[in-house]
Amino acid sequence: MGLLKAKPEEVEVFAIARNHADFPDMTIGLNTVIAGRWAPLELDNGEATIKAGVGPDLEIAIVAVSSDDESNLTPVTKVIQTARDHGLKVLLIAKDLSPAGLHQLLRVGADDFAPYPLPEGALSDAITRLRSSFEQKPTEAKSNGQRNRRGIIMPVYGVAGGVGATTFAVNIAWELSLLSKKTDKRVCLLDFNFQFGSVSTFLDLPRREAIYELISDPDAIDHDSLSQALTSYKTRLAVLTAPMDALPLDIIAPEDISKLLEIAQASYDFVVVDMPQALVHWSDNVLRMAETYFAVMEIDMRSAQNCLRFLRALKAEDLPYEKVQFALNRSPGFTDINGKARAKRLAESLGVEINIMLPDGGKSVLAAGDEGTPLAESAPKNALRKEFKSIAQSIFDAVVADKAAVVQ
Repeated sequence: MGLLKAKPEEVEVFAIARNHADFPDMTIGLNTVIAGRWAPLELDNGEATIKAGVGPDLEIAIVAVSSDDESNLTPVTKVIQTARDHGLKVLLIAKDLSPAGLHQLLRVGADDFAPYPLPEGALSDAITRLRSSFEQKPTEAKSNGQRNRRGIIMPVYGVAGGVGATTFAVNIAWELSLLSKKTDKRVCLLDFNFQFGSVSTFLDLPRREAIYELISDPDAIDHDSLSQALTSYKTRLAVLTAPMDALPLDIIAPEDISKLLEIAQASYDFVVVDMPQALVHWSDNVLRMAETYFAVMEIDMRSAQNCLRFLRALKAEDLPYEKVQFALNRSPGFTDINGKARAKRLAESLGVEINIMLPDGGKSVLAAGDEGTPLAESAPKNALRKEFKSIAQSIFDAVVADKAAVVQ
């Protein structure tokens, strides 16, 4: 029995080519980034299939063209025009096409272009960019090309090393991106640990040179430079990884951190920030701009003492410490009476409420980090993954309800 195919209404991308065997990298790339959510079409049938009606999830038409098509580009131009007429974004993949042929197809209405063979990550990044513009209505755009959103900023801070802050940030961001799949909501994850950030490791993503250029040249920080520095995980989650080399945490000024966050807010509905453990001169800017500031800790003396220092620092600087939401990782289980008593004493001694209790995810968490995948992908039934999903659902529902109230 053959593998099950995606239902028509689940298809998000059409890949159109005269001969798909000429573009094996495209097929491999699509199966990697959107497996089960794309469908191949023959060039001769592409126009008719699109005219017959596109499913509610269909967003993008990828049109792959080689030098063999250049003698007669009319079928290609018709497919591109039909796709645009039906509200689809068009990605043109060109193999050995002349500059004149490429120019002609771009003028017809192709939205983006990628050369073949495809550079690493080019297909995923192109789909992410097209989805971004697909969701943007003309009335939502600002004159500088930014999107008129007002995303919520949610930093994640580990009060001690190894307490699971990056695990929290990565998995919450991914769960939010899954919840946003059939909405216009967008999610990004920013790794602000410019020295030893490991978000790229947790998601198996490359670190780009553009990241250093972004944070080292404050005058150049704008929507376009941020877009160039971002990469994506499975085209759903936009990610700013840490730079390739360890950099000083003060390489970027507080006002430039604020500017970077404002640009992210204008483009994304959920902005998750993985913070360094060290408190630096721009940490207070992030806290002031945050909707909720997650502080992850464990039941141990190290976390307790660091947490006291953290709280004293916030109060000394008259910062809004009421925004801090404490999360206890590897929290005691339902039957661990002793552990529950210790957790209660910890909260009382610190004078805080611990509202998020994260169960011990066991070896699956370590394995997921080594594999470079979120728990939802590698261990969907894991107890910790279920808690991350519940937290993300609460955040998502609150934002949706808030936006609905504003509209009314």
